[in-house]
Amino acid sequence: MLTVQKTRNLIENEKKSAEAAEEAWILLLYVAGQTRNSRTAFKNLRKICEMHLTCKYTIEVIDLLENPQLAEDHQIVAVPTVIRKLPAPVRKIIGNLSNTEKVLKGLDLLKGDVR
Repeated sequence: MLTVQKTRNLIENEKKSAEAAEEAWILLLYVAGQTRNSRTAFKNLRKICEMHLTCKYTIEVIDLLENPQLAEDHQIVAVPTVIRKLPAPVRKIIGNLSNTEKVLKGLDLLKGDVR
């Protein structure tokens, strides 16, 4: 049997979990094999995340040589491409991500940084 205090604690914990989920970033990096451009894009994306995101983030690398159907399914027309899946709205950037300012604008990180 739940007491009033336990119920309040459950509600507070659910709110904290929902807030944490909202702060989490999910980035999908589409590549085609282990090319220099692919490695550079991953390195640049990781560096940008480490410098500008202090909240939890995940970078998922998807190799389209191993899963070519995903290119059509996810509307990938060039690689490397990064997609910000979360937080919404979805954003897409094509290239090796070497232009940091362009990436920050594209990921919508210039609004005072997400920390």
